[in-house]
Amino acid sequence: MHASPLNGRVTRLRKGLKLIYVSTMATVSQIWPFERRRCLKAHGIITLLFLDLCLQCVNGYLSSPHVGQEPPFSRDAQPVITSPVVPSPSSASPTDSDGYAAKCPSGGQCNRLPADCINCSYHHNCSYGKLASFSCKAKRGVHCTVESGKQQTNFSLAITCQFCWQLDLSQYRCSNSTSCMTVACPRKRYNATCQVLDHVHCLGKRVFQKRLYCNWTGGYKWSTALALSITLGGFGADRFYLGQWREGLGKLFSFGGLGIWTLIDVLLIGAGYVGPADGSLYI
Repeated sequence: MHASPLNGRVTRLRKGLKLIYVSTMATVSQIWPFERRRCLKAHGIITLLFLDLCLQCVNGYLSSPHVGQEPPFSRDAQPVITSPVVPSPSSASPTDSDGYAAKCPSGGQCNRLPADCINCSYHHNCSYGKLASFSCKAKRGVHCTVESGKQQTNFSLAITCQFCWQLDLSQYRCSNSTSCMTVACPRKRYNATCQVLDHVHCLGKRVFQKRLYCNWTGGYKWSTALALSITLGGFGADRFYLGQWREGLGKLFSFGGLGIWTLIDVLLIGAGYVGPADGSLYI
């Protein structure tokens, strides 16, 4: 390890101070009396120790690295190699963020492509319920042909002028709710999230909110409930089947309300007014 020039300079300075001290003491010892020489020698030793301590402090301060200065070179120091930044897959190469490539057929007719595979310039100045033509373009990576069999990117699409929420119920799918009562007066509704089918084209948003009637079913059959009400209604079998245990026990211990409750239940179940206890529809 190479000696620092600063350390050599401090060492030479220390030797020079010692040499000056020795020469001074030799001169004083020839001139001053013995008692004064002894006292001066003690003071000189203290002074020399103090100077040596100061030189060590200065040496330690100058040899220590400071902010903004480069550390001293060392043979044992190993160079630090930083690895290059590897870009993530999302930033290294463009990916299919829309996810439409998997469901877009290649080589088919352009006017039969799903709505997620094309971009159309829809306008709202068409006549409602009538056919309107719009300019469309296949998305990147989607190949289609026109009626003549020629491959083309830009084409015209003729659809019925209507918004997506105005479509027929068979042209979109909605979320179903099992927390609302289907057998109620008036019939209850729930907020459903609906999405248009892929092959259906319409104006506006393809995902929309709509209030629908509760129409879910728990698997109860109307014919089975009516048959039990006619045959075993006096024992509450119809109410037990529909999940209404309290009413079933009441009919069982009252012998169908002496026949009156049984007759009323036959009429109510036949009319569909009395349904399953979970609020679902008959199948």
